[in-house]
Amino acid sequence: MEFPQQIGPLLIQLLKGVLYREREEQLWQTLIDLQAAVRDYVRIIGLELLLDEAEGYAFLRQGDMEQDEASEGLPRLVQRRQLSYPVSLLCVLLRKRLVEQDAGGGETRVILSREQIIEMMRVFLPEKGNEARTIDQINRHINKVVEFGFLRKLKDQSDQFEVRRIIKALVTADLLTELDQILARYSAYVEEGEQ
Repeated sequence: MEFPQQIGPLLIQLLKGVLYREREEQLWQTLIDLQAAVRDYVRIIGLELLLDEAEGYAFLRQGDMEQDEASEGLPRLVQRRQLSYPVSLLCVLLRKRLVEQDAGGGETRVILSREQIIEMMRVFLPEKGNEARTIDQINRHINKVVEFGFLRKLKDQSDQFEVRRIIKALVTADLLTELDQILARYSAYVEEGEQ
């Protein structure tokens, strides 16, 4: 099987991480034009291309090695990381903000201040006597989510963050619905206990 020459730089970018339409317009167009070839190429090494044209991002992920015959016998290329509870919680809260913004129409970007994110998190974290320590911990979680690429610090505004739309790939609508149901059951249980 022969692949087009311009696939090399594109594959290198995808192997490094997420490709955003807004940052790499030329590579993005190459991906759109050659997506079938890219899918064929990465399948050989047990990866799959996730491309969201509407949101403008693409990335590679390891296919389900137990179910994918093409991946059978291949070592894991992409490391899986288990997220801590606070980081997972923050991702879910950010995804919910994105859903609320989309439902309201208008602005497509979700911009939050560090203080807004801290307040969102504080409700779900256990009360501790040391307020400054709690805020430091939440700031570490925010930095971890920035490192993962789900939040982006805005230039010239160090305490302002944009929620990256790629978070939709991590926290799906089905997962949000499931979590809402769990929270509703938990709320009902707490209310029953108080009566």
